[in-house]
Amino acid sequence: MVKLIHTLADHGDDVNCCAFSSSLLATCSLDKTIRLYSLSDFTELPHSPLKLHTYAVHCCCFSPSGHILASCSTDGTTVLWNTQNGEPLAVMEQPSGSPVRVCQFSPDSTCLVSGAADGTVVLWNAQSYKLYRCGSVKDGSLVACAFSPDGNLFVTGSSCGDLTVWDDKMRCLHSEKAHDLGITCCDFSSQPVSDGEQGLQYFRLASCGQDCQIKIWVVSFTHILGFELKYKTTLSGHCAPVLACAFSHNGQMLVSGSVDKSVIVYDTNTENILHTLTQHTRYVTTCAFAPNILLLATGSMDKTVNIWQFDLETPCQARSTEDEAKQFPEDWSEDDVSVWLCAQGLNDLVGIFKMNNIDGRELLNLTKESLADDLKIESLGLRSKVLRKIEELRTEAKTLSSGIPDEFLCPITRELMKDPVIASDGYSYEKEAMENWISKKKRTSPMTNLVLPSVVLTPNRTLKMAISRWLETHQK
Repeated sequence: MVKLIHTLADHGDDVNCCAFSSSLLATCSLDKTIRLYSLSDFTELPHSPLKLHTYAVHCCCFSPSGHILASCSTDGTTVLWNTQNGEPLAVMEQPSGSPVRVCQFSPDSTCLVSGAADGTVVLWNAQSYKLYRCGSVKDGSLVACAFSPDGNLFVTGSSCGDLTVWDDKMRCLHSEKAHDLGITCCDFSSQPVSDGEQGLQYFRLASCGQDCQIKIWVVSFTHILGFELKYKTTLSGHCAPVLACAFSHNGQMLVSGSVDKSVIVYDTNTENILHTLTQHTRYVTTCAFAPNILLLATGSMDKTVNIWQFDLETPCQARSTEDEAKQFPEDWSEDDVSVWLCAQGLNDLVGIFKMNNIDGRELLNLTKESLADDLKIESLGLRSKVLRKIEELRTEAKTLSSGIPDEFLCPITRELMKDPVIASDGYSYEKEAMENWISKKKRTSPMTNLVLPSVVLTPNRTLKMAISRWLETHQK
């Protein structure tokens, strides 16, 4: 199930893009502004809206840490913002002065790509704010860009319909016509697909265009075998040009928005349509999934952004989602604490914690006395629940500090894997745990609750070797 939980209607013109960090939502518009909202209650931040661009803002994106926001505009600039105070960090001018239509951070935050209406693409150093490399496509405007999850390459899409693949040195690896009438958006799935036997990993790429189609591609790149882009399938459902597409964080869903005013959510394994959302009254221009929780944002020319919540969680997935959000709680901001409170069903305490400036370090130091005397929480039962949740958080924080990489832990047992296997949902599990899951449960994924295309389990030899090497270096 999916339900509409909030509508944001603060922009004065078409919404062009929306993007999530772990604690914030950013939106940008033809009205020249960028707006920032807290995910805890969807209130606009005090330093929002961000105003510096002199013309329409076409795209915005967060750095992987969420501390920096990039925005680009018809005014020919890409601006980097400090998300904590809204101050501009840098204004980077496209060398040609052409309107900048798209921008995207690399997965390690070291680089930023900006693509312009004249076909130029610039790779910026995101630390020094200096131009690193520059290139261009043969025809059309650059309107789409996406980095592969490993950061070894990025893909751009043009209004002439070409997909162009570049390596991290801005060398053009490949270019081909993908959509006859022009590309509008593209996105990589963050979850790799393994072929099992050889241990090679591939990434799924989605592209959409004016031809009303969404195409799925498989991309691989190794220094030994080189680069390969293969067309896989076309998803149907829209009856008009598709303007936006985005994978969910776990790669199990793909969302698209269209000129037909609808939003469609697909199961990427079965290619079936899971949901069709029709609340927008004009073209749907943008869509984005949150990284740590099952939230979807869709923006439209009707000047609104709709926030949707999915009810697909299994206990296993809920634990996994919380684990992702609980990396080093002592470093949490006040907004991160608010998100955590909501995840624990303690929404009513968000205001009290914010009023008292409770960040991650303060949260871990709370006692029954401070809850009663300082935060004035009168209910004994509520205080006990909060303390119990904090104690669980402290225990998990100790586990995190032990240094075991999360990808070495089985999503079902949360224990270090001894015999990892890859299931058809793309995730790796402990063999015995997954076999028990399949024998006792319905044929669904423990991570997504979606139907497994197959119950075949493939040994993940690459992961097993990586775990063995890690054990050798950490158990001496």
